[in-house]
Amino acid sequence: MMDNNSRFLGLFTATLLLAACASNSPSPGKGTASIKIEREHLAHAPRHPGLIAPREPLPPGEHSVDEVLESFAPYAVSQLRPYFQEAGVAYPPSELALVGLKRERKLEVWAKDWNHPGFRFIRAYDIQAASGVTGPKLRKGDRQVPEGVYRITRLNPNSNYHLSMKLNYPNEYDLFHANEEGREEPGSDIFIHGKAVSAGCLAMGDAAIEELFVLAAHVGTDNIKVVIAPHDPRIAPLDPDQPGLPGWTDELYEEITGEILALSHSGPAKAAKNNPVKVSSNRPDPAANRKVR
Repeated sequence: MMDNNSRFLGLFTATLLLAACASNSPSPGKGTASIKIEREHLAHAPRHPGLIAPREPLPPGEHSVDEVLESFAPYAVSQLRPYFQEAGVAYPPSELALVGLKRERKLEVWAKDWNHPGFRFIRAYDIQAASGVTGPKLRKGDRQVPEGVYRITRLNPNSNYHLSMKLNYPNEYDLFHANEEGREEPGSDIFIHGKAVSAGCLAMGDAAIEELFVLAAHVGTDNIKVVIAPHDPRIAPLDPDQPGLPGWTDELYEEITGEILALSHSGPAKAAKNNPVKVSSNRPDPAANRKVR
């Protein structure tokens, strides 16, 4: 009897983890609409972090993005603004790039404003949990954090994981290769969210996701790019020849490497200026047979 109970408990726990990121969909109500964020919340954000107390938790119930900003933005901006000042970038910036490094468990924030042509490094957050191994996400339930270049499609103020930001996985590139290979369920519902549990998502912890959520709202999701890499290509080349990776990984890793190296050579990427990294691959040049996507 105990053995049967133990098996049932293990199966139940595994099922919950597999569904963890998929359950980020908001409940029907005022938090579900596509929001164009007004920047009125910025007027109340102090320019010195010592002038405001940490935010108060939101009361239980459904909340809108604007309600989340009203509660969290003043303190979040007070924490973010010194990093932007040090980088010489105005807050809020005009564009944002988030670089997720799976092996290093880091999420880098890069930004640019209207006064500077290139991106500048702002800061890095520790990723609290990121399931899976090196390689792109291929199918539903594989627990892989995707690898590629993505966009944020929605801010979810009513996430089961405090707050969340939905990525457009699978994007056109992912869908193209899934169709080519006959994979009917490449997966979905990939988020950057709070807490420290992952089943294919980037779990940042609650304090970090509050800052990221506020920052994304102030910049606007249309102005944010998310690049996720198996590891930092500025330190070691991305190797597409590892066992089990699909044949198109060389093209994917070339794109990821190019996106990361294209960022301004400041902050963590400073060494890349003198030591540019190329993709490691024994396959022929992928550009010769590149498919339109």
